[in-house]
Amino acid sequence: MSDESDEVLTRVEGAVGLITLNRPKAINSLNQNMVDALSAVLTRWETDDAVRAVVLAGTGDRGLCAGGDVVAVYHSARKDGVEVRKFWRDEYLLDGQIGRFAKPYVSLMDGIVMGGGVGVSAHGSVRVVTETSKVAMPEVGIGFIPDVGGAFLLSRAPGELGLYAALTGAPFSGSDAIAMGFADHYVPHDQLEAFTKAIVEDGIDRALAAHAVEPPPSELAAQRDWIDRCFAGDTVEDILAALRGHRGPGAARAEAAADLIATRSPIAVSVALEAVRRAATMQTLEDVLVQDYRVSSASARSHDLVEGIRAQIIDKDRNPKWSPATLADITPADVEAYFAPVDDDLKF
Repeated sequence: MSDESDEVLTRVEGAVGLITLNRPKAINSLNQNMVDALSAVLTRWETDDAVRAVVLAGTGDRGLCAGGDVVAVYHSARKDGVEVRKFWRDEYLLDGQIGRFAKPYVSLMDGIVMGGGVGVSAHGSVRVVTETSKVAMPEVGIGFIPDVGGAFLLSRAPGELGLYAALTGAPFSGSDAIAMGFADHYVPHDQLEAFTKAIVEDGIDRALAAHAVEPPPSELAAQRDWIDRCFAGDTVEDILAALRGHRGPGAARAEAAADLIATRSPIAVSVALEAVRRAATMQTLEDVLVQDYRVSSASARSHDLVEGIRAQIIDKDRNPKWSPATLADITPADVEAYFAPVDDDLKF
């Protein structure tokens, strides 16, 4: 039995619903049609007694999902933002649906899993990474703020690892993802097909017992000493000063992290810091998704989102002209404005 759009392939084998994101040329980046298709099939399968578990995978060898379709975001934000706000709204409702899904939801977080890709995978109940996994919340590099409930996970990562990931936007490995609470199990890339087959034939627990292995040590977790110390500052300026001033083990990495943050949108990193800190006080994923929708709605009106996508994706000059241009130019009111309620606040 299959029920497919071109971009989201679905079928049921045994008692397992298999979903494959199918835009390999775009590393399976999510668009409105894909979000709609995912939500519809999950709604149906959740109440279908013939489906006992769901497995999410991506087509192609580059990754599960590189995020949302930022070119579509760019064109909508340049116009009136209506389409992109609808996309975000439906995407975040989908992320909440995945987080609450009543049956086991297995995500195969193989290859590139970034932004929106994290949203459709890391809120699942059984999250599998491999040696090829490259996970990230890279939004600050395009003048955007980590969304899709990412701050719920980032704020709960050990120490300040989540803030490191949010403010640098740097990718982290499958081992790091497990250490940070973004994933649960490590299965070698070349065993994923056999692992999926085993889920269908033997169930999730037996499949994991047969194919999951001990992950290599997390390189990021090994850096916690300087990360926890440097990212504890009240403001991004404090954090940068601590990174630049760090001496001893990790000094070169701290300097590299500071260099990376310094290339990011000043308003985006300032809002990202506040968003992750606020998320730490929130009880549920849904609470964070409500915040995400407010912040993203403000981003759609901002200079930096359009400019960041232009510089990275459209013109590819890698030379964004951020506004405000420096952290010193940003006021607390500028940051606070991103968290204002919107007329169409998310409801779960």
